[in-house]
Amino acid sequence: MASEPVPAKQSRKGIFAASIVGTSIEWYDYYIFGTAAALVFGTLFYPKTSPTAGTLAALATFAIGFVVRPLGGAVIGHFGDRTGRKAMLVLTLLLTGGATFLIGVLPTYASIGLAAPILLVVLRLVQGFGVGGEWGGAILIATENASPRRKALYGSFAQFGVPIGVLTSNLAFLPVSGMADDDLLAYGWRIPFLISVVLVVVGFLVRSRLRDTPEFERVKRDGAVARIPIRDLVRRYPRGLVLGSLASMAPPAIGYTVIIYMLTYGTKVAGFARTTLLTLILLSTVAWIATIATAALAADRFGAKRVYAIGAAATVVWPLPMFALVNTGNAGAALLAFVVAAVVQGVMAGAQGGLLTEAFGTTVRYSGISLCYQLGGMLGGAITPLLATAFFAAYGSSTPIALYVSAVALISLIAVLGIRVTPPSGRAADAGRTASAEPVT
Repeated sequence: MASEPVPAKQSRKGIFAASIVGTSIEWYDYYIFGTAAALVFGTLFYPKTSPTAGTLAALATFAIGFVVRPLGGAVIGHFGDRTGRKAMLVLTLLLTGGATFLIGVLPTYASIGLAAPILLVVLRLVQGFGVGGEWGGAILIATENASPRRKALYGSFAQFGVPIGVLTSNLAFLPVSGMADDDLLAYGWRIPFLISVVLVVVGFLVRSRLRDTPEFERVKRDGAVARIPIRDLVRRYPRGLVLGSLASMAPPAIGYTVIIYMLTYGTKVAGFARTTLLTLILLSTVAWIATIATAALAADRFGAKRVYAIGAAATVVWPLPMFALVNTGNAGAALLAFVVAAVVQGVMAGAQGGLLTEAFGTTVRYSGISLCYQLGGMLGGAITPLLATAFFAAYGSSTPIALYVSAVALISLIAVLGIRVTPPSGRAADAGRTASAEPVT
């Protein structure tokens, strides 16, 4: 059978901790980069440009990390499908955490000139590569330890790491964002990057105690490990790969609009103070976390595909009202805008792990869900803050930005409706198949 009860030595608490701790740390690392890109990197690393061009350059550096994430998902997914889930989870933690710490000690343009932005891009690429393989492994260490009726619930463990990463990154930046500009630019921005090393040590200790999942161990025991997982993935699951990637665009599109672009838009256009915006986004993550848990339970009861589609449909509708509320300049209205955005994103996040796990067989699952998630993140999240900045510069209005996010969400909605998922009984049978026997979907 595909799923067995969790062994006593690998308890639900241990699985939860391994999934959520590492993912939280890696997304903390990722989001502090995005926050710094929106607030200070333009001035520190691209000072020879206009303020708008500097912001665009800094956001482009942020976007570069997304470009390499699918590569990280493919390479790390390959070894995750061949050698196991645990080792790759430790590797992704060290890659992302190490790059983040080095960014915290990186000299700026004023010190070393053009080498500064070049090194920033290199470290961003390492960071993105590590994150590329993180999510898939964190999802599988949970779902492949779950019973068939608890796939979405266990899959949501890793999803909690995303809002927790936002929460902790905002908490780290909130005190330094209140500094005088000179102090913030001189040393304050480095503090959130440097303290990440403590979090990485904690994550390493938790993940090093893991064992591999029963489903993967069974594949190894049956001699069914794929020689070239990416080849088998493309050959047997082309539909799932394309539709899963498109379906995964909506969460980062709405998410990065709020947590990255709004830091620029809210301060420069709507007139909010930096600390006010960070506080409002921080408060909205509470709703995000609560919604993930609720949506995961609903996905196990009513189907991950149905729940995800509801979240995508809500994302189509919300961007225009969201910007209208932020444009009032009222903190209460902006909080409502961010909370609803967090809720619709949370609905999709709660169902996403179960949805993608159901779409691929065990022998190529690490590669499949990693590529879907990372391609969706690149298409939906990487360019959204960049295009939003360009749209506002060109049109002087938030309407084109809102319509763009809605269009991305509509594509995701159509895609998720076309995904074919394997019911629990089918998943059970699939784990016992050899690689050559897996179905084309």
